[in-house]
Amino acid sequence: MVIGIIISLALLTYIAYKGYSVILFAPVCALLAAFTADVPLLPGYTELFMVKAVTYVKNFFPVFLLGAVFGKVMEESGAARSVSRYISNKLGPERAVLAVVLTAAVLTYGGISLFVVAFAVYPFGSALFLEANLPRRLLPGAIALGAFGFTMTAIPGTPQIQNIIPTVYFHTDAYAAPVFGLIGGLMIAVLGVLWLEYRKRKMLSKGETYGELDTRVSTNFDDGVPELPPMLAILPLLVVLVVNYILTQVMKGWEQSMMEGTAGLPLAAKVIPVANWALIVALIVGIVLAIIFAGKQFKARGNLQTALNAGAIGSLLAIMNTASEAGYGNVISSLPGFAAVRDFLLSIDPGTPLLSEALTVNVLAGVSGSASGGMSIALEAMGTRYLEWGMRVGLDPELLHRVAAMSSGGFDTMPHNGAVITLLAICGMTHKKSYPDIGMTTLVVPFVTTLVLILVWTVLGLGHIPIPAA
Repeated sequence: MVIGIIISLALLTYIAYKGYSVILFAPVCALLAAFTADVPLLPGYTELFMVKAVTYVKNFFPVFLLGAVFGKVMEESGAARSVSRYISNKLGPERAVLAVVLTAAVLTYGGISLFVVAFAVYPFGSALFLEANLPRRLLPGAIALGAFGFTMTAIPGTPQIQNIIPTVYFHTDAYAAPVFGLIGGLMIAVLGVLWLEYRKRKMLSKGETYGELDTRVSTNFDDGVPELPPMLAILPLLVVLVVNYILTQVMKGWEQSMMEGTAGLPLAAKVIPVANWALIVALIVGIVLAIIFAGKQFKARGNLQTALNAGAIGSLLAIMNTASEAGYGNVISSLPGFAAVRDFLLSIDPGTPLLSEALTVNVLAGVSGSASGGMSIALEAMGTRYLEWGMRVGLDPELLHRVAAMSSGGFDTMPHNGAVITLLAICGMTHKKSYPDIGMTTLVVPFVTTLVLILVWTVLGLGHIPIPAA
């Protein structure tokens, strides 16, 4: 029954908004929908929900783990702080908004997790805004644009998980549809900064200032430990990007050569999704270099163990949240009532599956309050059909990848999104004060940008490949 699916989705949205654990309640909501469709609950849980959740962990846990560890190593060593301070100082308080956006973008594109970026950038952003006497309530929007926006989903090669998930479903790599992604990323960045500058001028014209001092942070960032030089601090970020690019683009086929040496081994699967192997290697190299470069800082602070342990533990919550949403999607897509929902989504046919895919991913990202979770639900349910549809009309799968990634970064930042709530807490702001700017820069602008690019690509017939002969 479709009504059961709708009730289940509404309940999951409400639970996520209230801050309850998706790990606990995603299976509850999935089994509620299964119950309304007369699907046996225990088989539905163990053979539909858990099987897909475990498969998701198997495919993506290394990326979650290494990404979280890399972020914590960069944070605890002070490397992320060094990069943030360097960019902020170079641009200065007169360009405080742009400085915050670029700082967050550099750290995110370098592979540091979004949450670590928010913690790392806020103290320096706050100091810049204070020096320029800019309204502090504008700061969360600037951080969000740089961390949750174009570098998370649009710019090709970004090591964020939102750009890696589609590789499994469309057999692509992290650099899929580079022209579409670069244009989209540039549009999101420019429009977002223009909006923030407009808001800044409007607030200043009304006499609004920085406001009450944030006593939780200090403008004195020195703890007595010599800071890592900025050029050395940024090197691990660059190395992650370079190694990922070399293994993905230059050394094509290296994964297949590795697989040739597995003959006779009892592998768990005959076909292994290897698209994220390059990123796994790149993150390992980045972690090792960051530890080597910051050896004196870790020794002085005695916090290397803290960084490694905190990163590993933090990755567990992130992967289990998203895996639970993938399991939820598998249960929902297996129910008879989902056929009506699927057929409706597939009926949105302007000649390619791009518009249908964009709307589906956006809606489910908004419902789940998670870019990676919503995209996992959508692609688990519809990914194969979108790929088949694309092949049928001669559409390059890379476009499916990029549209899915960019769409995950649209409605995901609804008010109940965990990253939004965390960012507001870090900045000491409320939804009422700062969400309008977060919503405009990370929801409205990315959503409209993606739809505009889909329209242009469709009208001009771009991104098509020869249809294989029958």
